[in-house]
Amino acid sequence: MADFDRVVRGTLVTEEGVIENGYVAIAGGKIARLGQGVAPAAVQTDDFGSAYILPGAIDPQVHSRSQGDQEDFIWSTRSAAAGGVTTIVDMPYDQGVLISTPDLLREKAAEAAEQARVDFALYATINPHHGVSQIAGLAEAGAAAFKFSTFETDPVRFPRITTPLLHAAFAEVAKTGLIAGVHNENQEMIEAAMARVKAAAITDYRAHTASRPAASETLAIAEVYEIAQDTGCSGHIVHCSLGRGYEMAESYRAQGVDATIEACIHYLVCCEEEDVSRLVGKAKCNPPIRARAEREALWDHLARGNITVVSTDHVSWSLERKSSPVMLENSSGMPGLEVMGSLLIDGLVARGLPLTHAAKLLSGNAARLFRISDRKGQLAVGCDADIAVYAHRPRVYDAAASGHNVVGWSPYEGRAIQHAAIATFLRGELVFDGTEVLAAPGTGSWVKPTRPVAAALAAE
Repeated sequence: MADFDRVVRGTLVTEEGVIENGYVAIAGGKIARLGQGVAPAAVQTDDFGSAYILPGAIDPQVHSRSQGDQEDFIWSTRSAAAGGVTTIVDMPYDQGVLISTPDLLREKAAEAAEQARVDFALYATINPHHGVSQIAGLAEAGAAAFKFSTFETDPVRFPRITTPLLHAAFAEVAKTGLIAGVHNENQEMIEAAMARVKAAAITDYRAHTASRPAASETLAIAEVYEIAQDTGCSGHIVHCSLGRGYEMAESYRAQGVDATIEACIHYLVCCEEEDVSRLVGKAKCNPPIRARAEREALWDHLARGNITVVSTDHVSWSLERKSSPVMLENSSGMPGLEVMGSLLIDGLVARGLPLTHAAKLLSGNAARLFRISDRKGQLAVGCDADIAVYAHRPRVYDAAASGHNVVGWSPYEGRAIQHAAIATFLRGELVFDGTEVLAAPGTGSWVKPTRPVAAALAAE
């Protein structure tokens, strides 16, 4: 008689090390045993040979609803499943609605639960006109984190939170034990730089980086961490394109601040000279993709352990919103859920870095960041059996041909990618078989942080 529902075999990659000829035994959707060598009997055994078996990835930054009637959770979670991502953390800046009250959060969660093919957690934010009054209620309703911005992308959908209000918000978030994540760009610096770019009539790919100088990013980072220090809140930078930003985070941590920081996969893979010059609007994002030297600096920080998590900042703008030859007219952001894990593993292998970084940056650290590590982010007994399997499958990436993206473009199209997700398991069930996404809309569940864990972390 079989002892387990399923056994998944391959090369196990955890934060602690790599186990060849390993296995994960699953029962009731949970990991019940890990081992090496001869596996126990199971109703079903999936043997992936020497392929890498990692904890399912958690993408800390996804925008499923930035463009109305475009992607939604049906497509964002389809891309996720095809890329080994078993949980997405969705941002609160949806077109037409700012997720800033408990009712709006619950409404979004109910709609997402009907659509999602993998699990999801939700960021919440505040409406600057309402102040901080909703933060406690949002945390109680199940928000996994709070997101604020020091730059105003849109006065309604993506508003700027001024410094005094940001301080008040951090003080309230600190009481919940959750993180305060911040879009880190200084408003006044960018406004001045933008004026200079327009006065100089620069319209090509160079315009975007010139309009967002390095200091606009580091000034905002300093503001976030200083407020975190003063309020005792966990301060998180949701994307950093500069080596200096990671140095700042390291320095603040040494001073006792809970200072975490996120690298989007495009900052690790792309650079202005090679990619933005070629892709123009398709490579426009905030903060911008910077010079090759900054990309290499980020890899150095990754090797030193100074990057907390890797994300996509995924958003699938329609092609007409990314195709203007006037760089600044394009929308900011790009899709990446299908290839984030593959690209990171490619980079680690190419640079001779341990694969354990992938388990930490794609899964373990994200689970801890959002206070869900009691269930997610690890190949560990008792955790959800969320598993991503990657193998060496060299290909030239074609986002349109894969069938798992709502848009037929990608900043990575035409790129030679060496590794691919060949299977994804959500709570022990196969949701992607290497070709097709098998999970129907509604398979995914809303993942809420464990509040006692959050409170304990805040008290440390």
